[in-house]
Amino acid sequence: MVLLIVLFLLLWLCSTATSYATPVAIAGCPDKCGNITVPYPFGMGGTNCYRDLYDVTCNHTYNPPKLFLAQGTVEVLEISLEGLLRVNGSIGYTCDDGRGSESSREHLSQVDLERRPYTFSDTRNRFTALGCDTIATIKGSNGRNFTSGCAMFCSNEESVTNGSCSGIGCCQTSIPKGFKKFNLELGSYENHTKTWNFSWCSYAFLVDHEWYNFSATDLSGFWSRNNGKVPLVLDWAIEGFRCGNASTSDPNYACGKNSECFNSSNSLGYLCKCSPGYQGNPYLKEGCQDRDECAHSEQNDCLHICTNTPGSYICSCPPGMEGDGRKYGSSCIAPVPPVRQPLLIKVALGVGLSVTLLLVGGYWLYQVLKKRWIKKLKENFFKRNGGLLLQQQILAEEGNVEKVKIFTAKELEIATDHYNENRILGQGGQGTVYKGMLSDGRIVAIKKSKLLDEIQLEQFINEVVLLSQINHRNVVKLLGCCLEAEIPLLVYEFISGGTLFNNIHNQNEDFSFSWDHRLRIATEVAGAIAYLHSAASMPIYHRDIKSSNILLDDKYRAKVSDFGTSRSIAIDKTHITTAVQGTLGYLDPEYFQSSQFTEKSDVYSFGVVLVELLTSEKPISSTRPQEGRNLITHFICSIQENRLFEIIDPQIVQEGQKDELKKVANLTKRCLHLNGKKRPTMKEVVVELEGLRMCEKNLVFQKTEEEVECYISETSSLWDTSSTSTRVRSSENTFRSPLDEQPLLFN
Repeated sequence: MVLLIVLFLLLWLCSTATSYATPVAIAGCPDKCGNITVPYPFGMGGTNCYRDLYDVTCNHTYNPPKLFLAQGTVEVLEISLEGLLRVNGSIGYTCDDGRGSESSREHLSQVDLERRPYTFSDTRNRFTALGCDTIATIKGSNGRNFTSGCAMFCSNEESVTNGSCSGIGCCQTSIPKGFKKFNLELGSYENHTKTWNFSWCSYAFLVDHEWYNFSATDLSGFWSRNNGKVPLVLDWAIEGFRCGNASTSDPNYACGKNSECFNSSNSLGYLCKCSPGYQGNPYLKEGCQDRDECAHSEQNDCLHICTNTPGSYICSCPPGMEGDGRKYGSSCIAPVPPVRQPLLIKVALGVGLSVTLLLVGGYWLYQVLKKRWIKKLKENFFKRNGGLLLQQQILAEEGNVEKVKIFTAKELEIATDHYNENRILGQGGQGTVYKGMLSDGRIVAIKKSKLLDEIQLEQFINEVVLLSQINHRNVVKLLGCCLEAEIPLLVYEFISGGTLFNNIHNQNEDFSFSWDHRLRIATEVAGAIAYLHSAASMPIYHRDIKSSNILLDDKYRAKVSDFGTSRSIAIDKTHITTAVQGTLGYLDPEYFQSSQFTEKSDVYSFGVVLVELLTSEKPISSTRPQEGRNLITHFICSIQENRLFEIIDPQIVQEGQKDELKKVANLTKRCLHLNGKKRPTMKEVVVELEGLRMCEKNLVFQKTEEEVECYISETSSLWDTSSTSTRVRSSENTFRSPLDEQPLLFN
C-alpha cells in the first residue's frame, strides 16, 4: 500500500515538472550561452536555429562564455520574450591635463541597429552626462532624427549630490522612441582648468536608468571602473507588420499555436504572447502548452473539485451539494428543502421589491453625493490653486490691474474639444499649449501647465497678477485663467504668424522676410524688453529671450512670449541670484559663471537674436564648420577681421544700406560684450534702433564741405503702453538676496 502511494506521488511530481518544462529554443539548437538563456526567435548555430536577423554568437573564449549580437562586438546581457534586449553600451569621454589641453578622448558612434529589428528603448534608457565643466550632445538617426543634450558647470565637488542627476555634476534627459543609431559629442567651457582637481573628464552615455545611480566619485575614473561599458536596453519586434495586417496564414507569421499577437511599444512591428491558460515560448510552433491550473492551488479558485481543460479549468461540487464550486462564486451549499409555492412567490416578490427600491435609492444617493463631491473637489482645487488669494490681490490692485477673467474648467474643455491632440500648438518643459475657441468666437491659446507643488502655487497666482499689469502691444496679452481644475490653466491671445525662429530659418517662398521687416521686429522686441526693465510697475527680467519665444501676428508685428522663467525684482536691486537656467546659445556667459542675472543678461540674449536677424543662421549648429558652430564667436571674429558682409545674409546685404548694417552690427557687438557693465541698456538699444528706422523716413540733411550729417527727430515714445505705472528703476547698484526675488511666471 505504501509502495503504491509513493509511486502515485512520483508520477504526480513528474507530470507537474513536465507541464512546466516547456522548450525555449528549436529542438536540437543550443538555448544557453554561459548563464544567459537564448529563446527563439533568437538563436545561434545553424540558420534553422533562429529567425532571420535574430542571430547571436556565443564566444567560448571567455569564462564563462559571453553572448554577442550577430557576429559583432555588442555583448548581450539578457533576452526577454516581452520585447526587451539588455546589452552593454560604450561610454564616451574626454579628459584634459589641467593646463587647458586635451589628454584623451573617445567619442563613439555606439550601437548601430540600422539593419536589425531593434531600437533603443525610450522607456528604459536615459541619456546621461557627467562632469563639472561639460557640454554633451546626443544625435539620433535611422528611424527618428533628434538632437538633445546637457550643459553643466559646478565650482566644487561639494555642490554635487549623490543620487541626484538634476544638472549639477550629473544630467539626465529622456529620449524619443524609434531611432536605431546615435552619436555623442563632448566638450567643455574651460577645458576643465577650473575643475581639474576633482573633475578633469567629461562622460556621456546611454544607460538603463534602473541600473545607474549617480555618485560624486563618478566625476573621475568612471570609464575605468566600468571597463568603458554600461548596460542599455533595446526594444525588439517582428518588424514590417502590425497585428492588423499580419496574416496568420503567412509562412513568415511569427506567433505559434495557442498564442496571440500584440503591437510592440516601439511601433515598429508586433510581438507574440501565449493565450490565457497557456505557457511557454509563443514564437515556437508548439511553444505554448496548456498550463495545468489544477495542479497548483494558487492558480485556481476551486473549493473542492478542479478539472483541467485546454487553456482553462472547471470547478465543481461534491455529490449532494449545489453551486459553481468557486471560492469567490456561489460556492458549494446543501440544497434548500422545497417550500410551498404561494409562500415562495410572496417572499420572491418582497425581496425583489426591496432590492429594486434599494437599488433606485442607492443610485439616487450616489448621484447626489457625486455632484457634491465634484463641487467640493472644484472648490478645493480653486482654493488650493490660490483662487481666493487671486481675488484678494485683484481687489487690492483694482485700478492697477486689468481685469483677469476666471474661466471654468468646462469652458476650456469645450474650447479645446476636450484637449484634442489636433489642437496642440506646441509642447515644452513647462507645459502644453492648445488652440481654442471661446463661446464668444474668440480664438485663444490655452496653456496647460505641468503639475505644480505647493510652493509653486503661490508663484502661479503672483504670475497671473504680474502678467495682468503688463499692457504692451509687443507683449502677448494674458486674458484669464482657470483655477478649479487639478492643473491650473492660462488663457492668452492667439498669435497666428508663428515664431520668429521659424520665419528666419524656415522662410515661406510666398513671403520675403526683408531687412525692413527684421529691423522693425528688432525695434519692437527691444521696446518690449525695455518696457519690462524700466517702465513696468516693478522691473521684470525675462530670462529666456530667444527667437522661438518671439511670436509674429498676421501683420508680422512682434509679440514677446513665454514668461515661464521670468522674475520681477525690487526697484532698488540690480540682480537676482538663481540656479543657472536658460537656452544654450542665448545664455549670458557672465550669468553662467556667477549665477547672478542682471538686466544686461537679457541684453546679451537680445544681441543673439540680432545676430540671427542679420545672418539668418542658428546660434549653435553642428552642420557648420568647426570654427563656425558657435555663431556668436564666428560673428564677432568676422567683425574684428573686417569680414562682416561675408557672414550677413546675402539678401540682407542686397536690401540694406551698408552703413546702416554696420551700425546694427556694432550695436549687436556691444550687446554681446563679455563684460555686462559695458553692454548698453535696452533703453539705449531702442533709441539707436529707432534712430536707424527714423533715419530712413525723417532725414534732415545739412551739407558741409566734407560730409552730410543726419539729424534724427526725437521720437515721442519708445514704447506703446497703457500701463498706469511709469516708475523708472533706480541705477543704484545694491546686492539682492535670492530671498527677495519675486517670480513673474512659473509654468
